[in-house]
Amino acid sequence: MTEQHELTATFQSYMENPLVWPILDVLRKKPSGWKVHTLASHITELGFVPLLDAQPEKDLFKRNFLIMNALYQLQETLYPDNWLQVKAMDIALLSSSTAPQCFIDVEDPLREYYTQWVNYEAEEGEVKRLLNEFWSRYREFVGSTNGKDMDRARALSLFELSTDASNSQIRKTWRKLALKWHPDRDNGNADKFRVLCEAWNILRH
Repeated sequence: MTEQHELTATFQSYMENPLVWPILDVLRKKPSGWKVHTLASHITELGFVPLLDAQPEKDLFKRNFLIMNALYQLQETLYPDNWLQVKAMDIALLSSSTAPQCFIDVEDPLREYYTQWVNYEAEEGEVKRLLNEFWSRYREFVGSTNGKDMDRARALSLFELSTDASNSQIRKTWRKLALKWHPDRDNGNADKFRVLCEAWNILRH
């Protein structure tokens, strides 16, 4: 593995797409009948995605890339309890009982393309700034405060992790807790979810 490839691999592994959560909100309310462009339009109308490029065709490409990237991340987050069907013209959230034969195909060329941030056609710094903006918009949407009473020690305590927890452990724990307490779940809790968002905001850096 070349040094450049190692750097790219590291970059890919820690770039969590905050659009995962507003997309999950949308799919829980309406689990099927979505195409990537209709989902992109809906998420944009909700205020989660700003203009991405002055050139309309590039803006469309970037918007679709971000949605597909988030869908593949969400598929991985929900699996195996639920199955998220990711097809450009047929996006659907299914229970594992209705889609028992489904599995994540790591060899899928579409998945490979859309999960590699290098294909977004932007510098790493620009991608990070964009995802930070998405995250700020989502925190505002769920009613988060500016996290004044949250620090790393409290955040790790909420996640029940030790101070030497790896980035991978932190991310996995965030996804598990966020899914557990997501307000759209039967036993979800909006206040708890909001606090977890603040903890993740501290730990994701």
